[in-house]
Amino acid sequence: MEQTHIRNFCIIAHIDHGKSTLADRLLQATGTITEREMQEQVLDDMDLEREKGVTIKASAVRMNYTSQDGQTYEMNLIDTPGHVDFAYEVSRALQGCEGAILVVDATQGIEAQTLANLYLAIEADLELIPVVNKIDLPAALPEEVAEEVENITGISAEDVIPISAKTGANIVQVLEAVVRKVPPPHSDPQAPFRALVFDSHYDSYKGVIAYVRVFDGELDKRQWIRMMSNDVEVEPIEIGIFSPAMKPVDKLTAGEVGYIATGLKTVRECRVGDTITQRDRPAAEPLPGYESVKPMVFAGFYPTEGEDYTLLKDALERLQLNDAALVFEPETSTALNFGFRCGFLGLFHMEIIQERLEREYDLDLVATAPSVRYEVVMAHTDEVRIIDSPADLPDEGTIQEIREPWMHVQIFMPEEYYGVVMDLAIKRRGEFIGQEYPAPGRVVLKFDLPLSEIIIDFYDKLKSGTRGYASMDYEFAGYRASKLVKLDVLVAKVPVDALAMIVHEDDAYHRGQKLVTQLRKLIPRQMFEVPIQAATGKRVISRANVKALRKDVLAKCYGGDITRKRKLLEKQKKGKKRMKMIGNVEVPQEAFMAVLKLGDD
Repeated sequence: MEQTHIRNFCIIAHIDHGKSTLADRLLQATGTITEREMQEQVLDDMDLEREKGVTIKASAVRMNYTSQDGQTYEMNLIDTPGHVDFAYEVSRALQGCEGAILVVDATQGIEAQTLANLYLAIEADLELIPVVNKIDLPAALPEEVAEEVENITGISAEDVIPISAKTGANIVQVLEAVVRKVPPPHSDPQAPFRALVFDSHYDSYKGVIAYVRVFDGELDKRQWIRMMSNDVEVEPIEIGIFSPAMKPVDKLTAGEVGYIATGLKTVRECRVGDTITQRDRPAAEPLPGYESVKPMVFAGFYPTEGEDYTLLKDALERLQLNDAALVFEPETSTALNFGFRCGFLGLFHMEIIQERLEREYDLDLVATAPSVRYEVVMAHTDEVRIIDSPADLPDEGTIQEIREPWMHVQIFMPEEYYGVVMDLAIKRRGEFIGQEYPAPGRVVLKFDLPLSEIIIDFYDKLKSGTRGYASMDYEFAGYRASKLVKLDVLVAKVPVDALAMIVHEDDAYHRGQKLVTQLRKLIPRQMFEVPIQAATGKRVISRANVKALRKDVLAKCYGGDITRKRKLLEKQKKGKKRMKMIGNVEVPQEAFMAVLKLGDD
């Protein structure tokens, strides 16, 4: 098709504002799928995506639409994830488009991830089409929300299209706006072939399938290709388009969106953001903006049954084929035996991976408390070590300073919760940067916060403190030196490495006390007394004892001399002492979960 009749666009929104439902209605309105094939969230084909109502993987679809002027247009919709953890994938998907439909919920207004994705779209220089969704709901305020959109984007409130993705109201208006406002691709069909990889997944028959937007030139199905970041060369098994199922074609031309089945065996060789060119006529330089995805949150995954270790390894390798952002390496723990240290983009990403491992591969896992990656500067050599597990932290006498990752955080909320959110952020070592009032009664607070304070329960506390009205978005701000110490937990005087954590010096005492109190309730009583201690370095800062189970040895002494009773008690005491020397204590799984529940009560 001629380039002037191609429209590449995406839909950006906050979670649960109706992005996937709008995509369904567009597919129906253009006749891309029949009524018989129709199901909710067509483009979300993973069970978890349907359950949580969140798009986890980007996907694409081609629609043919005949507009009111009688022309037929090829419309390529790139569906993007909405969660902050997948912001890099969103930025790559936006790079492949010329326009974006900005969806805002008529009952909730603009939220943090709406703003974050909006800024990404503006950076990518996309034409925006704002729409207000869910106008069929009784609580909808489409006029007020349209004014909010006008205040932020500068697009007149009259140009904001009120729609209901559920009932299909005004969907044709959205399609007409895409045709009218989104510019066609500015690509050079004669230049050497260049295509941006905006997502990829693994197929057991076709290898890695790269989702691409072609910027220059054209690719025939028999031509060899090269990845520009790592010079991997391969002959494609198949090239094609999404409609919405994969449909092979003979060639992909400039401006189009499609897929290339590479036959490669690992997703690492074909990463998101890479540029594909032809081997025999390569492009001079790749498309801008490629960077490798950096994991931010780390946790240990251990099988509850030791013999499941190889199953867990296979499952992680298979998951990594479909998710190049997941990284893992083998790890051993004295308490939990063999497992893997895994890196994730964020806590939500970790939750998704854990659920997929447990469901799709039928594994029973113990996950340690999530931690972040620290930079440790050694005292005498000035060498900088990267530490992503508290167990790897060197002895404190050899450390000059420890640096931790900080984030720029934006919190979007109604004005009445100003004090609650301010209090929460300051308690978590937050530094107030500034505020904005994008609409009457709404405020955006900006903080710098340590990532370690955000990852465990900050979001839950934010939601409960503001009755669900606040939303947040964050981005990496860099490493800063902080007074950090390693908090060790000793059960029966033996350190449990999986319970160790790195905390701020000022919080160590309270954290240690809370953790010891929690563990005392969770560790089952033994035949001997079990001391539980929290220590920083060589100093014990908190202790509690799990009382011994005692048999009533005096039950058979009805009367008689006190010395007889004392003799029996002394005998019992010796037995307990001997047991304590040879006994060992098993720490239950709930104890590891207790670390996650140490938030401010």
